[in-house]
Amino acid sequence: MKLHLSNSAGLNLFTAYGDDYVAVNNEKHAKNLIVLPESIIPDWSTATAASLTEIDMRRLLQLGTEIVLLGTGSRLRFPSGILMRPFAPAGIGLEVMDLRAACRTYNILAAEGRKVAAALVFD
Repeated sequence: MKLHLSNSAGLNLFTAYGDDYVAVNNEKHAKNLIVLPESIIPDWSTATAASLTEIDMRRLLQLGTEIVLLGTGSRLRFPSGILMRPFAPAGIGLEVMDLRAACRTYNILAAEGRKVAAALVFD
């Protein structure tokens, strides 16, 4: 599916996604990555949604964002509670959703000027 936004203002935004890829500013990515409005962190983790580790989640805590959207592939899969627990005390919202929903939600929040990150895990 292609996504269209009218106000990109130099931000990294998702322009398309499919079963095995996302496109950020028309550049395709097919491996786990983190997308921030100002930067992209490729190869964030080699984990699947089921095998995310404390190290993977700690990296998300250090991004300096107010919200992290964790896209868990083609379907919603929650990481263990122990991995999600540190976000609330740090004042960082963690929203878990499927990859497509994470892309759409990220675009809305980034366009609003929010400090958001999309951490995507491919199946």
